[in-house]
Amino acid sequence: MEIVRILDNFKPLEGSVLSIGSYDGIHRGHLEIVSSIVHHGRARGITSALITFEPHPRHILDKRNKKLPMLMRLEEKLDIIEKIGIDVVYIINFTNSFSKITAIDFLDKIVVPYFNPECIIIGYDHHFGHNREGGPDFLNEYCKRNTIDIEVVKPVSDDGHNISSTRIRELINNGFVRRANFELGSVYGFNAKVVKGAGRGKELNFPTANVIPLHENQLMPKSGVYFIRGRFIGQNAFGMCNFGVRPTFEENDLVMEIHFFLKESSELYGKEIRVEFLERIRDEKKFPSPKHLIKQLNKDKQKCLELKGKYE
Repeated sequence: MEIVRILDNFKPLEGSVLSIGSYDGIHRGHLEIVSSIVHHGRARGITSALITFEPHPRHILDKRNKKLPMLMRLEEKLDIIEKIGIDVVYIINFTNSFSKITAIDFLDKIVVPYFNPECIIIGYDHHFGHNREGGPDFLNEYCKRNTIDIEVVKPVSDDGHNISSTRIRELINNGFVRRANFELGSVYGFNAKVVKGAGRGKELNFPTANVIPLHENQLMPKSGVYFIRGRFIGQNAFGMCNFGVRPTFEENDLVMEIHFFLKESSELYGKEIRVEFLERIRDEKKFPSPKHLIKQLNKDKQKCLELKGKYE
């Protein structure tokens, strides 16, 4: 897969099937579009191309301090796109000045001259250009005038709900990670660094690795206890994760700590790992004593071990 960031040295394509979008976390709806691009491109014998943006447009256009939490980093999205079989991805550096380009100028000065699309495929709710003027109706008219085929992909639904990045964020925020993973078509997770903790897990005979996300604006799950999978140092390991404030010890800081089902995890300090959230086990609770907490942790571990077979 060819990744293009600057068009100066990019040789214009003789023809393409392409889509345009932020692709904010590749979910099943996006997979439908990307797979369609690849299928049509191969059927026509021309390049399959995708035009996307980095950073996410809302990180530039939304002036509030709190940025949109991200489902996936760009690198993760590119990995998925490449596996599906896209030939070319053009990543536009989204800036304030770029946001002022009209939809017609974007098509006339970038999309058509460089990508020569024979067919454009977009989602039913996609908009682009200044003030989001380039919606499906606009694009239908433009393609008709320029003899370009167009396909508007209908929404993919799950249990009566249209799958979208917004809905998946809400599911994760509310702790429904298993449903979120189904709608994503992959497992929600993020890259993190293992840092020194207070050592409470070791005192409870449940040694933990304390982790913090590597990237800013990372979407975090609802507090609670989760069955997770960690990927690190060339191996995978299941474990259980507590994300919360550890109320049993009267603490207030939000901490993510993972007990891996391994003999030893202390060698992970300072390392980067990937944490994948498979299922939520329970809410975080305050226990009357560490002894009661240990009893619950053993129950949590047993439940997680019973779930392992679904994911091995």
